[in-house]
Amino acid sequence: MKRNIKGIVAEMTIEEKAGLCSGLDFWNTKGIERLGIPSIMMTDGPHGLRKQRASADHLGLFDSVPATCFPSAAGLATSWDRELIRKVGVALGEECQAEEVGVLLGPGANIKRSPLCGRNFEYFSEDPYLSSEMAAAHIQGVQSQGVGTSLKHFAANNQEHRRMSTNAIVDERTLREIYLASFEGAVKQGEPWTVMCAYNKLNDEFCAENERLLTDILKEEWGHEGFVVSDWGAVNERVDGLRAGLELEMPSTGGSGDQKIVNAVRSGQLSEESLNAAVERLLHVIFKAVDHKKQDASYDAEEHHRLAREVARESMVLLKNENNILPLAKEGRIAVVGALANQPRYQGGGSSHIKPTKLDNIMEELTKSAGSQAVITYAKGYDLDSDDSNSVLLEEAAHVAKEADVVVVFAGLPERYESEGFDRQHLRIPDNQIKVIEAVAAVQGRVIVVLSNGAPIEMSWLSNVNGVLEAYLGGQAMGGAIADLLFGDANPCGKLAETFPVQLSDNPSYLYFPGNGDTVTYNEGIYVGYRYYDTKMLRPLFPFGHGLSYTSFEYSDLTVDQTHVKDSDEILVSVKVKNGGTLAGKEVVQLYVRDVVSHISRPDKELKGFGKISLEPGEEKQVTFTLSKRAFAYYHVEFQDWVVDTGDFEVLIGKSSADIALKETVHVTSSVVIQPRFTRNSTVGDVMEHPELAPVIMELVQHSPFASPADNGEESSSSEMMAAFLKYLPLRGLAAFSGGALTEEMLDKAVLKLNKK
Repeated sequence: MKRNIKGIVAEMTIEEKAGLCSGLDFWNTKGIERLGIPSIMMTDGPHGLRKQRASADHLGLFDSVPATCFPSAAGLATSWDRELIRKVGVALGEECQAEEVGVLLGPGANIKRSPLCGRNFEYFSEDPYLSSEMAAAHIQGVQSQGVGTSLKHFAANNQEHRRMSTNAIVDERTLREIYLASFEGAVKQGEPWTVMCAYNKLNDEFCAENERLLTDILKEEWGHEGFVVSDWGAVNERVDGLRAGLELEMPSTGGSGDQKIVNAVRSGQLSEESLNAAVERLLHVIFKAVDHKKQDASYDAEEHHRLAREVARESMVLLKNENNILPLAKEGRIAVVGALANQPRYQGGGSSHIKPTKLDNIMEELTKSAGSQAVITYAKGYDLDSDDSNSVLLEEAAHVAKEADVVVVFAGLPERYESEGFDRQHLRIPDNQIKVIEAVAAVQGRVIVVLSNGAPIEMSWLSNVNGVLEAYLGGQAMGGAIADLLFGDANPCGKLAETFPVQLSDNPSYLYFPGNGDTVTYNEGIYVGYRYYDTKMLRPLFPFGHGLSYTSFEYSDLTVDQTHVKDSDEILVSVKVKNGGTLAGKEVVQLYVRDVVSHISRPDKELKGFGKISLEPGEEKQVTFTLSKRAFAYYHVEFQDWVVDTGDFEVLIGKSSADIALKETVHVTSSVVIQPRFTRNSTVGDVMEHPELAPVIMELVQHSPFASPADNGEESSSSEMMAAFLKYLPLRGLAAFSGGALTEEMLDKAVLKLNKK
């Protein structure tokens, strides 16, 4: 339905306009009955709908309606499957329609700067390209059902410690290449109806009142047409926020924020035009939600549970499979050890906590998949509510393990270890779980560990076990998915979306996380995740992109359609992948780009493309990628744009960031000419990088002692030292060492000539 939004705004009083800029209560926007403006509901969600019942608490934490609990984002990203994520979004949109929810709060696109962040289970990746692609697919799926999304938390919200007051200090290049890039692709491709600003400050300004972030970049540069909503309780100064581009404050402030806006307009501190623009953005989304509302909407809970099982299978990563211990034979004596097998950790804690429509019983699913020829026994092994070992439980676990043919240990992080609101202090699983793994491995030579956790862990016990399946937080159908994979009814195909370090101190943010007081400085710069490990040649426990299969894949025939291009051209890259094993499987083909010789600091390689394909035994398919300027560019701070340096780039095809199978070289010519500006403090070497300026420098050098160094009979090392000295000598140094032969006037004229060339 077409509406005259500007006409509606013209009929509103200042009080009504200001009122529309804050919530009616915890979850709903305000309506204005006389103008036909309805109220819409916004509610938590990324991996499931968390709509509160009418009787819910005022903090919005408990008593939510049943909904399908899909794997959290940490797991969804390991699927590397855009279409699958889109299907999850569609299902979420259907459930929102059934519950009359207008906007689902999510997905979260924050970068996993440190594995300690307590909310990492709710974020996709350490890599901005993968994160933005996953987020865009999620948004597209939800919004295809006429339900809005709220991309969050914008921006640099990378820790829970002091999250409402911390000040993230991030240099411009790092901000653009890592932390904003994770949102940029999602905004441009997904076109989310809303974007949620973060609690924290970014470079000394609260995100909720950061005009450069919310208006200059998000709205004007990226073209976002929806509105910005505050994270719940994130507003510092309401008028400053509205002026900066924050249209909606949530939750309700009981009218205090509205009155500040009214007072500011009437005193001339805030223009009514700015308020009108905010209200127009709000109304466009509110009416869009109303116009797309489906009457008598419903969804098939069983079908959504089946989808949740499929997604969980695709999201689990086989980290280790020594001597092909997996898949398990459906016979013999199988021991299952660990409290997490009976009390599964299937989702994260905090605002994304879902009340599932149903929940798989892991033991029942394992028994069902194993069939009648197998005998499954169980031992608890440890208590989930404590880190202390129980000698009785340990002995029982060891006994059960010794009597079995194979042991599956369920381990991981209890909810008390990771949740919204606090960060982890270390990367270890509870000590009592480690002792169980060690005790079982001491009496049994065939041990598999299934992990339930939202972020990387250290594995001091890794060499003692034969197999490791990373199940992440697999949602309500996690039990069935684990059984499918352990017994070979499905083939693992997940790949890590984050690096698992050997130890916490290996992580690039280790010295700077979580900061000092309210200040956290991102001193590691662009070297986040695999960018750091690969560049430093530091071997992680498991690299970014790693994941095993029950079959094998062979890569061949990497081709690029052009080997010499301009940065304005697109390059088509293709590679053939063949299933060389005896089982059907899926492979994630990863494309990285390396700048062979760079004039600035750049990572060893960066992910710029990926595709997931399904192959039958012996089948071969061709995977094609398109690379444009952004694949080769870095953010030039002075130029304030993405720039490609002319030169050679390697296109790398791999199974992970550490397992590159094929490479090809292309030469890219930049269309951007960045004129250097020289001063008295520019070095001789800096100027000599531009051959056309050499005559000017040689003229200056002729007036200095460097033109004809004295022959003192020393070896050539002296001349090499002198050449190095001259290379890094400021131009003013030529005058200083000339004994007056090179005057200040001559030097100033030479600098002018350098800048006119």
